[in-house]
Amino acid sequence: MPTGATVVAVEPLAEMRAELLRAVPGVEVLAGSAEELPLADASADAVTVASAFHWFDLDRALPELHRVLRPGGGLAVIGNGRDHSDPLQQAVERIVDPYLPGVENFRRWLPALEASPLFGPVERREYEFAQLVDAEGLAGRLESVSYIARLPDDERAGVLARLRELGEAQPESPFPFRYRTVAVVCFRSDA
Repeated sequence: MPTGATVVAVEPLAEMRAELLRAVPGVEVLAGSAEELPLADASADAVTVASAFHWFDLDRALPELHRVLRPGGGLAVIGNGRDHSDPLQQAVERIVDPYLPGVENFRRWLPALEASPLFGPVERREYEFAQLVDAEGLAGRLESVSYIARLPDDERAGVLARLRELGEAQPESPFPFRYRTVAVVCFRSDA
C-alpha cells in the first residue's frame, strides 16, 4: 500500500545497487555508505538499516545518521539472527562456527547506540519466524552469509556439502529454519 513516502536507498557496492534496480525498477538508489551519506542535512524523517549495522564504523556513522535526520527523526535497525535454541540451528552452528567472526563484531553496535548522546532511548523488540527450506535452500541461505560467501571456493563447497547433508537428514522437507529478528528504534536527539 503506498504511503506517500519518498524512499531512497544508499548502498556502497555497485553490484548490490544494480541488483536492487533489477529487483525494484525505478527505485532511487545512491552510491554511499553510513559513514558518508549522499543526503542533505536534516533531509530524512527516518533511516532504516537491515542486517548491516555491524559493518558500520560507528564513530563516523552515528554522527552521519544524526546529521541527515530531521529533529525528532527516527532510526530503525533490524537484524535477523538464527534461533540458537533450535536443534537444527545448533547443528548448523557446529558446521559454520569455525568461520563465524566473533559475536562482538555483530553485537557491539547496540551498546554504542544506547550510549550515544546523538539518539534518545532505544526501544528493542524481538520476534520469531521460520523460513521453510529444503536441503538446497538451507545451503543457499548460508551461502549468502558474508563469512561463508568469502571462503575460498573449495572450502565453501565443503561447508555447503555438509549443510546439504544436514538438510537431507531432516525428517520432513521443506523444514523450518528458525530465526529471531531484533528491531531497535530510537529517535534523533538535539545533541
